[in-house]
Amino acid sequence: MLKGRESLIRLIGKRRTLSGDLSVILSALPPLVRGEKVTAVGDEEEDVASTSLSASYLVHCPVCGTAMRGGDQAINAHLDFCLVKGKKRKLTQSTLFQLKYSPKAKFESNSPSNNTLGFVNQMGPTAVSFIKDSDCQKSENLCVHATYEDQSVGNLCDEKVDALYQDKMPLGSNITTSQELNQLILETLIVGRRFSIEKELRLGTSIILVRDPNNIKDCNAIKVLSADPGCGKVFGYISRDLSKYLSPLIEKFSLSFEGCVTSAPEHIFGPVPIRISCLSPASSNMIDSEVFRSLWANVVHVVESAKTNPTSGKTKYQENLCLLIKEVLQDNRHLFTVDELSFLESFLSLSNDCQRLFIRLYMRKGPWFRLSTMSYVEILNIEEATKELSERGYFRLSSAEVPLDDLKRILNVLAIPDLRFLQNIVDKRKNLSSRKQDIIASLVSSYEGRHPCLPAVLIKKYGVFVTISETAESLFWRAQRLFFLNGEQDLSAFLFADLQIIKYPAYNCITTDKIFRNRSDMLSFEEAVKVAQIMDQSIEENDSITVAQCIKMSELGLSCFSEHAIQSETTFLSLFSASWVYSKVVLLGISFLEKEHRYIDAITLLRRLLSVFTCDSRRGYWTLRLSIDLEHIGRPTESLIVAENGLLDPWIRAGSRLALQRRILRLGKPPRRWKIPSFSMTFKRKLNEVHLQGRPLNCEAGMKSRFYGYDGEQCGVEELALQYYSSAGGQWKGVQSESGIWLNIFGLLMWDIIFSDVPNVFCSRFQTAPLDLDTDNFYISRKDKIESHLQNIQAGMAEEILIASWQSNEGTSCKGVNWDRHSLCDLRAVVTCVGGSCLASLCRHLAQDYGSWSSGMPDLVLWRFHGNYTGEAKLVEVKGPRDRLSEQQQAWLLFLMDCGFNTEVCRVSHEGLHNS
Repeated sequence: MLKGRESLIRLIGKRRTLSGDLSVILSALPPLVRGEKVTAVGDEEEDVASTSLSASYLVHCPVCGTAMRGGDQAINAHLDFCLVKGKKRKLTQSTLFQLKYSPKAKFESNSPSNNTLGFVNQMGPTAVSFIKDSDCQKSENLCVHATYEDQSVGNLCDEKVDALYQDKMPLGSNITTSQELNQLILETLIVGRRFSIEKELRLGTSIILVRDPNNIKDCNAIKVLSADPGCGKVFGYISRDLSKYLSPLIEKFSLSFEGCVTSAPEHIFGPVPIRISCLSPASSNMIDSEVFRSLWANVVHVVESAKTNPTSGKTKYQENLCLLIKEVLQDNRHLFTVDELSFLESFLSLSNDCQRLFIRLYMRKGPWFRLSTMSYVEILNIEEATKELSERGYFRLSSAEVPLDDLKRILNVLAIPDLRFLQNIVDKRKNLSSRKQDIIASLVSSYEGRHPCLPAVLIKKYGVFVTISETAESLFWRAQRLFFLNGEQDLSAFLFADLQIIKYPAYNCITTDKIFRNRSDMLSFEEAVKVAQIMDQSIEENDSITVAQCIKMSELGLSCFSEHAIQSETTFLSLFSASWVYSKVVLLGISFLEKEHRYIDAITLLRRLLSVFTCDSRRGYWTLRLSIDLEHIGRPTESLIVAENGLLDPWIRAGSRLALQRRILRLGKPPRRWKIPSFSMTFKRKLNEVHLQGRPLNCEAGMKSRFYGYDGEQCGVEELALQYYSSAGGQWKGVQSESGIWLNIFGLLMWDIIFSDVPNVFCSRFQTAPLDLDTDNFYISRKDKIESHLQNIQAGMAEEILIASWQSNEGTSCKGVNWDRHSLCDLRAVVTCVGGSCLASLCRHLAQDYGSWSSGMPDLVLWRFHGNYTGEAKLVEVKGPRDRLSEQQQAWLLFLMDCGFNTEVCRVSHEGLHNS
């Protein structure tokens, strides 16, 4: 994978649908969002104009509303003046972030009166405690103050609270005996009524479930039959989501289910509510089976997630999206036009069927869906919901005249037999290809030539196809981004939190600055993300022309931004700027150009990045690549100068700094340079080494080395080294961890520091780390707390802090902490044997620059105890026959040696070979 692509993919997250040719889409994008005049709705109406390149364009300050010329310098100077004077308005409206979550039903004694928020007195047994509004306004610029104690309550809305959220897991997911299994009643629905024989069902009708393995639509299908002996009437089917897990339970574990109808359907083809229970006796061995418990837990999860809130009539995923929209509109109204606000708010007034259908399709891959095959348990009338969503602008339906690109996507929805059927109608020529894409290409060719009626034939034979409209897709994508602040999370994050699959940590949201100050910043960011997606997709399709266009557009985007704004000291909020996204596209473009040996173009882009981003931790890699590429084109003297100037840059750190020093020593030999640099002694420092010989399984270049271990089993070099140290190497215990165990220890020891109260670093309740963890701001803004905490660690309290942190936070997600990889026993042993002084130095180093130093640590951590609970630890970097130390690994080893750690390099060679 090209350097920088993995980071770009994480930034893009879930891809938006790009219809049409990528080059055409890219050419249609403006290089910058220019002077778009919109009406923002907040406490009062005001004009919010985006930054214009023309100084003659009048814009209004988003802080005080003053009109001014649209020049970058004028705007920035005025904003700085406004913010320094503290003229930014306070936001006083109540938000979700003012809730203090708790899984138990208890009101705090100091909770506010019912008049504070109208729905307190409407709440059932679910507990919600509030922070007083006065507490939220203590600071002049304080906008939002929130406390999160437990994320199991993930479905709160402004009016209702779902009582089902009291339990961390759905009822019945943790059964332990056969009796509990047989007594459990599941409430679900009969669907697929259009395929049933019996059209009328009465309350109390007895039913049984029977597998339908020959069903061509679903191999896991389960029929619902009449329980009357000899009747055999088919009433319908169990939903696809539920039968996916019930089916293997019936087949593999011989379970049988019976039940009854609990309510007559509203109309003849509507879903029928039923209750079912398990009849077959289950052995304790079966219930203890991991496969059985996993399947049964999934069954219960599907049933529970389909339930509606009895007080609002909404499903949980409806509540989640409505909550998301309300929060985004409440906190970010200045980023939307009046029409956009009206569109999003109209979603909240849609019928349940419409909301559910939209969310179902929005979460699916798409972009086109076949209406006749849709079947959802909780949606009563899909056809009517589709019609209403289409009329309201949320859906777009297929018609007799569709664009060519849409036709290709619609055809891709069909199965090969359906495509064959269409091919026989519109093209009688024999086509022997069995590939789906070849058949689609043939149909498209026929459509462009002799059969323009193909879309009409499609609709007549297979019904209407539906897709989410571009407006709806764009606005909901924006709302999701604003809520989660990343592209990787979506509505499933609510589900994971509700079911306690992921437990998010407790922290306070203290917001004083907006992520996007105005609509212009947001639109520029969205445009940049779209360019990034096109770039990634073009590289995947090996479209070098579009890649070049993306690189050019990103370079232009960087040059259009205010140099003053970018060259100022970078903060963590810059991660949400268009310039940051464009820099990632440019970096990926540099990797692409270097692969194509277009070094001159790569050098131009590297110089652009270094000139624009003067305060950025990525400058080390950029400077190193610039020096290397200059040498590639035969300019070693210039390459040397670049490397020498790089050492004067305080933002070049860790392995990149060491790599530049190595280049200077190699390139700076006489006659270019006569004086030996003082840092040359760094590379002469003696690293402790031990040499092992192993019996190799493979000796081929390019393959990972494999050996026979001391126990005769196959293993890698790290496992072989562990076996050596546990026996002949000194009776050490240890684990192969690289950076993992140290990030675990750092996260646990510094937990209270990581999630302490710092403004603007927590803006969403689905974060596993503060936004500034990878930046210098993390240490600077918490320096006093960090140093005080490190004194306790140095004084020998590390093990006590570790145990307390583990016990109070076990299972809670935190960046760098993996609860399953290392046991508390191992972590305690490492902390005890390493000692407080070394641990404090290591934690301070990570706190000061987590982003640069969170990788490259030694492979093995070894420890052994002596008497009186004292011990020693050793960190070992393992290298195979063809491996060498990277600059980052060497930088870590040198730092650890300076801190007092016992370090070692273990070199493994083949038998008969010796390392020099």
